Amino acid sequence: MDRTPHPESAASQAAIHAAIAAHRFGLGEARLQAIGSDARGWLLAQLGPADPQRGQALPDSAEGLRRFAAQQRRIAAAMAPAAMPAAVMAEPAPPAAEPMRDPAALALRDTVQADVRARLATAAASQRPFAERLALFWANHFTVSLAKGSTRGLVGAFEREAIRPHIAGPFSQMLRAAVTHAAMLRYLDNDVSAGPQSRAVMRRAARRRAEGDDGPRQGGLNENLAREVLELHTLGAASVGTAEGYTQADVTALARVLTGWRVPLRQLADDASATQAVVFDPNWHEPGVKTVLGRSVGEGPHGLGQVLDDLARRPATARFVATKLARHFVADRPPPALVARLEARFLQSGGDLASVSRALVESPEAWQPQPVKLKSPEEFVVSSARVLGLGDSAFERQPDAGIGTLGQRVHAAPSPAGWPDRAEEWLGPDAVWKRVEWAARVAQRLGRRIDARELAVASLGPRLSDDTARQIERAADGPQALALLLLAPEFQRR
Repeated sequence: MDRTPHPESAASQAAIHAAIAAHRFGLGEARLQAIGSDARGWLLAQLGPADPQRGQALPDSAEGLRRFAAQQRRIAAAMAPAAMPAAVMAEPAPPAAEPMRDPAALALRDTVQADVRARLATAAASQRPFAERLALFWANHFTVSLAKGSTRGLVGAFEREAIRPHIAGPFSQMLRAAVTHAAMLRYLDNDVSAGPQSRAVMRRAARRRAEGDDGPRQGGLNENLAREVLELHTLGAASVGTAEGYTQADVTALARVLTGWRVPLRQLADDASATQAVVFDPNWHEPGVKTVLGRSVGEGPHGLGQVLDDLARRPATARFVATKLARHFVADRPPPALVARLEARFLQSGGDLASVSRALVESPEAWQPQPVKLKSPEEFVVSSARVLGLGDSAFERQPDAGIGTLGQRVHAAPSPAGWPDRAEEWLGPDAVWKRVEWAARVAQRLGRRIDARELAVASLGPRLSDDTARQIERAADGPQALALLLLAPEFQRR
Protein backbone atom coordinates (compact mmCIF):
# COMPACT_ATOMS: atom_id res chain seq x y z
CA MET A 1 0.00 0.00 0.00
CA ASP A 2 1.32 3.44 -0.96
CA ARG A 3 1.73 5.56 2.18
CA THR A 4 2.19 8.82 0.26
CA PRO A 5 -0.82 11.08 0.96
CA HIS A 6 -2.81 12.47 -1.94
CA PRO A 7 -1.82 16.11 -2.44
CA GLU A 8 -5.41 17.26 -2.82
CA SER A 9 -6.26 16.24 0.75
CA ALA A 10 -5.98 19.10 3.24
CA ALA A 11 -5.46 16.61 6.05
CA SER A 12 -2.68 14.94 4.10
CA GLN A 13 -0.96 18.25 3.44
CA ALA A 14 -1.22 19.11 7.14
CA ALA A 15 0.43 15.80 8.01
CA ILE A 16 3.28 16.40 5.54
CA HIS A 17 3.82 19.90 6.91
CA ALA A 18 3.79 18.62 10.49
CA ALA A 19 6.55 16.15 9.64
CA ILE A 20 8.61 18.86 7.92
CA ALA A 21 8.12 21.25 10.83
CA ALA A 22 9.15 18.59 13.34
CA HIS A 23 12.28 17.36 11.62
CA ARG A 24 13.52 20.13 9.33
CA PHE A 25 12.75 23.19 11.42
CA GLY A 26 12.68 21.46 14.78
CA LEU A 27 14.62 18.63 16.37
CA GLY A 28 12.19 15.72 16.06
CA GLU A 29 8.93 14.89 17.83
CA ALA A 30 7.66 11.61 19.24
CA ARG A 31 4.12 12.50 18.18
CA LEU A 32 3.48 14.66 15.14
CA GLN A 33 -0.08 15.12 16.38
CA ALA A 34 1.29 17.52 18.98
CA ILE A 35 2.00 20.02 16.19
CA GLY A 36 -1.63 20.22 15.10
CA SER A 37 -3.00 21.20 11.72
CA ASP A 38 -1.12 24.51 11.41
CA ALA A 39 2.58 23.64 11.21
CA ARG A 40 3.63 27.15 10.19
CA GLY A 41 1.72 28.63 13.10
CA TRP A 42 3.38 26.14 15.46
CA LEU A 43 6.80 27.33 14.30
CA LEU A 44 6.02 31.05 14.27
CA ALA A 45 4.69 30.86 17.82
CA GLN A 46 8.18 29.81 18.93
CA LEU A 47 9.94 32.94 17.69
CA GLY A 48 11.55 34.96 20.43
CA PRO A 49 14.57 34.70 22.71
CA ALA A 50 15.61 31.15 23.52
CA ASP A 51 14.49 29.72 26.84
CA PRO A 52 16.91 29.59 29.80
CA GLN A 53 19.05 26.48 29.67
CA ARG A 54 18.26 23.55 31.94
CA GLY A 55 20.82 23.08 34.68
CA GLN A 56 21.70 24.06 38.23
CA ALA A 57 23.90 27.07 38.99
CA LEU A 58 25.33 27.35 35.48
CA PRO A 59 28.21 29.84 35.72
CA ASP A 60 28.30 33.20 34.01
CA SER A 61 31.41 34.31 32.15
CA ALA A 62 32.96 35.99 35.21
CA GLU A 63 32.66 32.83 37.27
CA GLY A 64 33.92 30.70 34.39
CA LEU A 65 37.01 32.90 34.14
CA ARG A 66 37.59 32.63 37.87
CA ARG A 67 37.52 28.85 37.68
CA PHE A 68 39.92 28.89 34.73
CA ALA A 69 42.29 31.24 36.57
CA ALA A 70 42.23 29.04 39.68
CA GLN A 71 43.31 26.03 37.67
CA GLN A 72 46.03 27.99 35.87
CA ARG A 73 47.47 29.22 39.16
CA ARG A 74 47.47 25.69 40.51
CA ILE A 75 49.33 24.46 37.42
CA ALA A 76 51.83 27.33 37.63
CA ALA A 77 52.53 26.57 41.29
CA ALA A 78 53.08 22.90 40.55
CA MET A 79 55.49 23.66 37.71
CA ALA A 80 57.62 26.15 39.66
CA PRO A 81 58.69 24.40 42.89
CA ALA A 82 61.81 26.58 43.16
CA ALA A 83 59.60 29.59 43.77
CA MET A 84 57.83 27.92 46.70
CA PRO A 85 58.84 28.43 50.34
CA ALA A 86 61.12 25.76 51.75
CA ALA A 87 58.40 24.45 54.05
CA VAL A 88 56.10 23.90 51.12
CA MET A 89 58.83 22.26 49.04
CA ALA A 90 59.50 19.80 51.85
CA GLU A 91 55.93 18.55 51.63
CA PRO A 92 54.75 15.90 49.15
CA ALA A 93 54.19 17.02 45.54
CA PRO A 94 50.98 18.99 45.01
CA PRO A 95 47.93 17.24 43.51
CA ALA A 96 48.75 18.56 40.02
CA ALA A 97 50.36 15.16 39.45
CA GLU A 98 46.81 13.78 39.85
CA PRO A 99 44.78 16.57 38.19
CA MET A 100 41.37 15.04 38.86
CA ARG A 101 41.99 15.32 42.61
CA ASP A 102 42.77 18.99 42.29
CA PRO A 103 39.67 20.99 43.33
CA ALA A 104 40.41 23.68 40.77
CA ALA A 105 40.72 21.15 37.94
CA LEU A 106 37.57 19.39 39.09
CA ALA A 107 35.62 22.65 39.21
CA LEU A 108 36.67 23.55 35.69
CA ARG A 109 35.96 20.06 34.36
CA ASP A 110 32.53 20.10 36.01
CA THR A 111 31.83 23.48 34.43
CA VAL A 112 32.66 22.19 30.95
CA GLN A 113 30.52 19.08 31.43
CA ALA A 114 27.62 21.03 32.91
CA ASP A 115 27.67 23.41 29.93
CA VAL A 116 27.57 20.50 27.46
CA ARG A 117 24.78 18.80 29.38
CA ALA A 118 22.78 22.03 29.62
CA ARG A 119 22.97 22.65 25.87
CA LEU A 120 21.87 19.14 24.93
CA ALA A 121 19.31 18.61 27.68
CA THR A 122 17.63 21.89 26.83
CA ALA A 123 17.41 20.97 23.15
CA ALA A 124 16.11 17.47 23.96
CA ALA A 125 13.39 18.62 26.35
CA SER A 126 12.36 21.98 24.89
CA GLN A 127 8.78 22.73 23.90
CA ARG A 128 10.23 25.28 21.45
CA PRO A 129 12.50 23.16 19.26
CA PHE A 130 12.57 25.70 16.41
CA ALA A 131 14.01 28.28 18.81
CA GLU A 132 16.57 25.70 19.97
CA ARG A 133 17.62 24.93 16.41
CA LEU A 134 18.07 28.65 15.77
CA ALA A 135 20.20 28.91 18.91
CA LEU A 136 22.36 26.01 17.72
CA PHE A 137 22.70 27.59 14.28
CA TRP A 138 23.80 30.97 15.63
CA ALA A 139 26.17 29.45 18.18
CA ASN A 140 27.89 27.71 15.26
CA HIS A 141 27.90 30.89 13.18
CA PHE A 142 29.68 32.74 16.01
CA THR A 143 31.87 29.81 17.00
CA VAL A 144 33.98 29.79 20.13
CA SER A 145 35.57 26.44 20.82
CA LEU A 146 37.10 24.36 23.56
CA ALA A 147 39.69 23.34 21.00
CA LYS A 148 41.54 26.35 22.40
CA GLY A 149 42.26 25.85 26.08
CA SER A 150 41.84 29.52 27.01
CA THR A 151 38.06 29.24 26.45
CA ARG A 152 37.53 26.52 29.06
CA GLY A 153 34.75 27.55 31.41
CA LEU A 154 33.43 30.14 28.96
CA VAL A 155 31.78 28.42 26.00
CA GLY A 156 28.50 27.66 27.75
CA ALA A 157 28.33 31.16 29.20
CA PHE A 158 28.95 32.55 25.72
CA GLU A 159 25.88 30.75 24.37
CA ARG A 160 23.74 31.81 27.32
CA GLU A 161 24.84 35.45 27.29
CA ALA A 162 25.68 36.33 23.68
CA ILE A 163 23.51 34.00 21.57
CA ARG A 164 20.31 32.77 23.20
CA PRO A 165 18.88 36.17 24.20
CA HIS A 166 19.37 37.55 20.68
CA ILE A 167 18.15 34.87 18.22
CA ALA A 168 15.02 36.89 17.43
CA GLY A 169 16.43 40.41 17.84
CA PRO A 170 18.48 42.68 15.60
CA PHE A 171 21.50 40.97 14.09
CA SER A 172 23.60 43.96 15.13
CA GLN A 173 22.85 43.23 18.81
CA MET A 174 23.93 39.61 18.54
CA LEU A 175 27.01 40.67 16.59
CA ARG A 176 28.03 43.12 19.31
CA ALA A 177 27.30 40.65 22.10
CA ALA A 178 29.34 37.91 20.41
CA VAL A 179 32.33 39.99 19.35
CA THR A 180 32.76 41.68 22.73
CA HIS A 181 32.19 38.57 24.85
CA ALA A 182 35.07 37.31 26.96
CA ALA A 183 34.96 33.91 25.23
CA MET A 184 35.38 35.43 21.77
CA LEU A 185 38.08 37.86 22.89
CA ARG A 186 40.09 34.99 24.34
CA TYR A 187 39.37 32.49 21.58
CA LEU A 188 40.62 34.84 18.87
CA ASP A 189 43.39 36.45 20.95
CA ASN A 190 42.02 39.97 21.10
CA ASP A 191 42.61 40.28 24.84
CA VAL A 192 46.36 40.26 24.13
CA SER A 193 46.19 42.60 21.12
CA ALA A 194 47.76 46.04 21.60
CA GLY A 195 47.85 49.01 19.26
CA PRO A 196 51.34 49.67 17.83
CA GLN A 197 51.13 53.25 19.10
CA SER A 198 49.24 52.47 22.30
CA ARG A 199 50.52 53.59 25.69
CA ALA A 200 51.17 49.96 26.71
CA VAL A 201 53.43 49.35 23.72
CA MET A 202 55.17 52.71 24.08
CA ARG A 203 55.94 51.99 27.73
CA ARG A 204 57.24 48.56 26.86
CA ALA A 205 59.49 50.05 24.17
CA ALA A 206 60.81 52.68 26.62
CA ARG A 207 61.70 49.96 29.14
CA ARG A 208 63.55 47.99 26.48
CA ARG A 209 65.54 51.06 25.43
CA ALA A 210 66.42 51.79 29.05
CA GLU A 211 67.72 48.23 29.33
CA GLY A 212 69.85 48.71 26.21
CA ASP A 213 67.74 46.52 23.93
CA ASP A 214 67.81 48.12 20.46
CA GLY A 215 65.96 45.30 18.66
CA PRO A 216 62.84 45.94 16.58
CA ARG A 217 59.84 47.19 18.52
CA GLN A 218 57.01 44.66 18.82
CA GLY A 219 53.62 46.21 18.07
CA GLY A 220 51.53 43.43 19.58
CA LEU A 221 48.62 43.85 17.12
CA ASN A 222 46.63 40.65 16.59
CA GLU A 223 44.31 40.45 13.57
CA ASN A 224 42.57 37.13 14.30
CA LEU A 225 39.27 38.52 15.58
CA ALA A 226 39.12 41.29 12.99
CA ARG A 227 39.59 38.81 10.15
CA GLU A 228 36.93 36.42 11.42
CA VAL A 229 34.42 39.22 12.03
CA LEU A 230 34.67 40.14 8.36
CA GLU A 231 35.09 36.66 6.87
CA LEU A 232 32.92 34.46 9.10
CA HIS A 233 30.50 36.71 10.96
CA THR A 234 29.43 39.38 8.48
CA LEU A 235 30.56 39.99 4.89
CA GLY A 236 31.86 36.51 4.09
CA ALA A 237 34.94 35.42 2.17
CA ALA A 238 32.99 35.48 -1.11
CA SER A 239 32.79 39.27 -0.88
CA VAL A 240 36.56 39.68 -1.22
CA GLY A 241 37.40 41.20 -4.57
CA THR A 242 33.93 42.69 -5.04
CA ALA A 243 32.74 46.24 -4.54
CA GLU A 244 31.03 45.15 -1.30
CA GLY A 245 34.00 43.20 0.02
CA TYR A 246 36.87 43.90 2.37
CA THR A 247 40.63 44.09 1.93
CA GLN A 248 43.66 43.33 4.07
CA ALA A 249 43.79 47.02 4.92
CA ASP A 250 40.27 46.74 6.37
CA VAL A 251 41.32 43.75 8.47
CA THR A 252 44.25 45.69 9.92
CA ALA A 253 42.15 48.78 10.54
CA LEU A 254 39.45 46.77 12.31
CA ALA A 255 42.11 45.05 14.42
CA ARG A 256 43.24 48.50 15.55
CA VAL A 257 39.63 49.43 16.38
CA LEU A 258 39.37 46.26 18.47
CA THR A 259 42.48 46.99 20.55
CA GLY A 260 41.70 47.72 24.18
CA TRP A 261 38.83 45.20 24.47
CA ARG A 262 40.29 42.84 27.06
CA VAL A 263 39.50 40.25 29.70
CA PRO A 264 40.61 41.24 33.26
CA LEU A 265 41.54 37.69 34.27
CA ARG A 266 43.85 38.68 37.12
CA GLN A 267 41.29 41.02 38.66
CA LEU A 268 38.58 38.36 38.50
CA ALA A 269 40.92 35.83 40.08
CA ASP A 270 41.92 38.18 42.91
CA ASP A 271 38.50 39.67 43.63
CA ALA A 272 35.64 37.23 44.18
CA SER A 273 33.14 40.09 44.04
CA ALA A 274 34.22 41.27 40.57
CA THR A 275 31.52 40.72 37.94
CA GLN A 276 32.89 42.45 34.85
CA ALA A 277 34.27 39.85 32.43
CA VAL A 278 35.26 42.38 29.73
CA VAL A 279 36.74 45.85 29.99
CA PHE A 280 37.94 48.48 27.57
CA ASP A 281 41.49 49.41 28.53
CA PRO A 282 42.54 52.67 26.82
CA ASN A 283 46.20 51.90 27.54
CA TRP A 284 46.08 49.07 25.00
CA HIS A 285 43.96 50.91 22.43
CA GLU A 286 45.45 52.27 19.22
CA PRO A 287 44.97 56.08 19.24
CA GLY A 288 43.67 58.10 16.33
CA VAL A 289 41.05 57.78 13.62
CA LYS A 290 40.86 54.54 11.60
CA THR A 291 39.27 53.87 8.22
CA VAL A 292 37.29 50.64 7.85
CA LEU A 293 35.47 49.91 4.59
CA GLY A 294 35.84 53.51 3.53
CA ARG A 295 34.37 55.00 6.70
CA SER A 296 36.18 56.91 9.43
CA VAL A 297 36.04 55.41 12.90
CA GLY A 298 36.75 57.49 15.96
CA GLU A 299 39.12 56.63 18.77
CA GLY A 300 37.84 54.90 21.88
CA PRO A 301 35.34 52.16 22.80
CA HIS A 302 32.47 53.60 20.75
CA GLY A 303 34.34 53.04 17.50
CA LEU A 304 33.77 49.30 17.57
CA GLY A 305 30.01 49.74 17.84
CA GLN A 306 30.07 52.04 14.82
CA VAL A 307 31.90 49.46 12.71
CA LEU A 308 29.71 46.54 13.79
CA ASP A 309 26.50 48.46 13.16
CA ASP A 310 27.77 49.37 9.71
CA LEU A 311 28.68 45.75 8.96
CA ALA A 312 25.25 44.56 10.09
CA ARG A 313 23.55 46.85 7.55
CA ARG A 314 25.60 45.86 4.51
CA PRO A 315 24.08 43.87 1.61
CA ALA A 316 27.00 41.44 1.61
CA THR A 317 26.22 40.58 5.24
CA ALA A 318 22.56 40.05 4.40
CA ARG A 319 23.50 37.74 1.52
CA PHE A 320 26.02 35.80 3.60
CA VAL A 321 23.61 35.25 6.50
CA ALA A 322 20.73 34.39 4.15
CA THR A 323 22.83 31.79 2.36
CA LYS A 324 23.91 30.12 5.59
CA LEU A 325 20.35 30.01 6.95
CA ALA A 326 18.99 28.55 3.73
CA ARG A 327 21.79 25.99 3.62
CA HIS A 328 21.24 24.94 7.20
CA PHE A 329 17.49 24.54 7.04
CA VAL A 330 16.73 23.58 3.45
CA ALA A 331 19.53 22.24 1.24
CA ASP A 332 23.31 21.98 0.95
CA ARG A 333 22.88 23.93 -2.29
CA PRO A 334 20.22 26.41 -1.18
CA PRO A 335 17.62 27.54 -3.73
CA PRO A 336 18.63 30.97 -5.10
CA ALA A 337 15.05 32.23 -4.80
CA LEU A 338 15.01 31.40 -1.09
CA VAL A 339 18.37 33.08 -0.50
CA ALA A 340 17.16 36.19 -2.34
CA ARG A 341 13.96 36.30 -0.27
CA LEU A 342 15.81 36.00 3.03
CA GLU A 343 18.39 38.57 1.95
CA ALA A 344 15.65 41.05 1.01
CA ARG A 345 13.86 40.53 4.34
CA PHE A 346 17.13 41.01 6.23
CA LEU A 347 17.73 44.36 4.52
CA GLN A 348 14.13 45.54 4.71
CA SER A 349 13.87 44.77 8.41
CA GLY A 350 17.25 46.20 9.37
CA GLY A 351 18.54 42.75 10.22
CA ASP A 352 15.62 41.78 12.45
CA LEU A 353 16.20 38.05 12.94
CA ALA A 354 12.62 37.27 13.93
CA SER A 355 11.48 38.74 10.63
CA VAL A 356 14.11 36.76 8.71
CA SER A 357 13.10 33.54 10.49
CA ARG A 358 9.47 34.29 9.67
CA ALA A 359 10.38 34.70 6.01
CA LEU A 360 12.11 31.32 6.13
CA VAL A 361 9.02 29.62 7.55
CA GLU A 362 6.76 31.34 5.01
CA SER A 363 8.91 30.44 1.98
CA PRO A 364 7.54 27.63 -0.23
CA GLU A 365 11.06 26.36 -0.97
CA ALA A 366 11.44 25.41 2.69
CA TRP A 367 8.46 23.04 2.54
CA GLN A 368 9.51 20.72 -0.25
CA PRO A 369 8.63 17.24 1.07
CA GLN A 370 11.86 15.47 0.09
CA PRO A 371 14.28 15.51 3.07
CA VAL A 372 17.76 16.33 1.75
CA LYS A 373 19.70 17.62 4.77
CA LEU A 374 21.69 15.02 6.71
CA LYS A 375 21.58 15.37 10.47
CA SER A 376 24.89 16.15 12.09
CA PRO A 377 25.91 13.82 14.95
CA GLU A 378 24.58 16.31 17.50
CA GLU A 379 21.26 16.63 15.66
CA PHE A 380 21.03 12.85 15.34
CA VAL A 381 21.51 12.26 19.06
CA VAL A 382 19.23 15.10 20.17
CA SER A 383 16.45 14.06 17.79
CA SER A 384 16.79 10.45 19.00
CA ALA A 385 16.41 11.62 22.59
CA ARG A 386 13.30 13.62 21.67
CA VAL A 387 11.64 10.90 19.62
CA LEU A 388 12.39 8.25 22.25
CA GLY A 389 10.94 10.49 24.96
CA LEU A 390 14.17 10.56 26.95
CA GLY A 391 14.36 14.33 27.38
CA ASP A 392 17.27 15.49 29.50
CA SER A 393 17.66 12.04 31.09
CA ALA A 394 19.60 11.02 27.96
CA PHE A 395 22.53 13.11 29.20
CA GLU A 396 22.63 12.15 32.87
CA ARG A 397 25.33 9.46 32.75
CA GLN A 398 27.38 10.90 29.89
CA PRO A 399 27.11 14.66 29.29
CA ASP A 400 27.20 14.35 25.49
CA ALA A 401 25.52 10.91 25.21
CA GLY A 402 28.30 9.78 22.90
CA ILE A 403 28.18 12.60 20.35
CA GLY A 404 31.94 12.96 20.58
CA THR A 405 32.42 9.35 19.49
CA LEU A 406 30.40 10.17 16.35
CA GLY A 407 32.96 12.80 15.34
CA GLN A 408 31.43 16.01 16.69
CA ARG A 409 32.75 17.05 20.07
CA VAL A 410 30.17 19.41 21.56
CA HIS A 411 31.47 22.94 22.16
CA ALA A 412 34.74 22.04 20.42
CA ALA A 413 34.47 22.88 16.72
CA PRO A 414 37.82 22.42 14.97
CA SER A 415 38.11 26.02 13.75
CA PRO A 416 36.43 29.45 13.99
CA ALA A 417 34.38 28.45 10.91
CA GLY A 418 32.40 26.08 13.14
CA TRP A 419 31.09 22.65 12.24
CA PRO A 420 30.38 21.93 8.57
CA ASP A 421 26.78 22.09 7.37
CA ARG A 422 26.93 19.84 4.30
CA ALA A 423 26.12 16.13 4.15
CA GLU A 424 29.42 15.24 2.48
CA GLU A 425 31.27 16.17 5.68
CA TRP A 426 29.40 13.53 7.72
CA LEU A 427 29.10 10.66 5.25
CA GLY A 428 32.50 8.96 5.42
CA PRO A 429 32.43 5.16 5.92
CA ASP A 430 33.81 5.41 9.44
CA ALA A 431 31.30 8.11 10.39
CA VAL A 432 28.38 6.05 9.08
CA TRP A 433 29.57 2.93 10.90
CA LYS A 434 29.82 4.86 14.17
CA ARG A 435 26.17 5.90 13.76
CA VAL A 436 25.25 2.25 13.30
CA GLU A 437 27.12 1.31 16.48
CA TRP A 438 25.54 4.15 18.47
CA ALA A 439 22.03 3.27 17.29
CA ALA A 440 22.60 -0.41 18.09
CA ARG A 441 23.69 0.41 21.66
CA VAL A 442 20.66 2.62 22.26
CA ALA A 443 18.33 0.06 20.72
CA GLN A 444 19.75 -2.71 22.88
CA ARG A 445 18.96 -0.72 26.02
CA LEU A 446 15.52 0.53 25.03
CA GLY A 447 14.21 -1.67 22.24
CA ARG A 448 12.36 -4.14 24.45
CA ARG A 449 10.20 -1.48 26.06
CA ILE A 450 9.58 0.77 23.04
CA ASP A 451 7.29 -0.24 20.18
CA ALA A 452 9.41 0.93 17.25
CA ARG A 453 6.66 0.08 14.76
CA GLU A 454 4.16 2.39 16.40
CA LEU A 455 6.80 5.04 17.09
CA ALA A 456 7.86 5.10 13.43
CA VAL A 457 4.35 5.96 12.31
CA ALA A 458 3.77 8.49 15.10
CA SER A 459 7.08 10.34 14.71
CA LEU A 460 7.64 10.20 10.95
CA GLY A 461 4.06 10.21 9.69
CA PRO A 462 3.86 10.51 5.91
CA ARG A 463 7.66 10.54 5.65
CA LEU A 464 7.76 6.86 6.56
CA SER A 465 8.24 4.88 3.35
CA ASP A 466 6.71 1.50 2.69
CA ASP A 467 10.16 -0.07 2.47
CA THR A 468 11.26 1.24 5.88
CA ALA A 469 7.94 0.29 7.44
CA ARG A 470 8.32 -3.29 6.13
CA GLN A 471 11.88 -3.57 7.44
CA ILE A 472 10.84 -2.43 10.90
CA GLU A 473 7.80 -4.74 10.84
CA ARG A 474 9.94 -7.76 9.92
CA ALA A 475 12.65 -7.09 12.50
CA ALA A 476 13.66 -10.09 14.58
CA ASP A 477 13.04 -8.34 17.87
CA GLY A 478 12.44 -4.97 19.52
CA PRO A 479 16.07 -3.83 19.61
CA GLN A 480 16.55 -4.57 15.92
CA ALA A 481 13.32 -2.75 15.06
CA LEU A 482 14.39 0.33 17.01
CA ALA A 483 17.85 0.33 15.45
CA LEU A 484 16.26 0.20 11.99
CA LEU A 485 14.10 3.20 12.86
CA LEU A 486 17.02 5.29 14.10
CA LEU A 487 19.09 4.42 11.04
CA ALA A 488 16.30 4.84 8.50
CA PRO A 489 16.94 7.45 5.78
CA GLU A 490 13.72 9.19 6.81
CA PHE A 491 15.13 9.70 10.31
CA GLN A 492 18.75 10.40 9.37
CA ARG A 493 17.70 13.18 7.00
CA ARG A 494 15.54 16.17 7.66
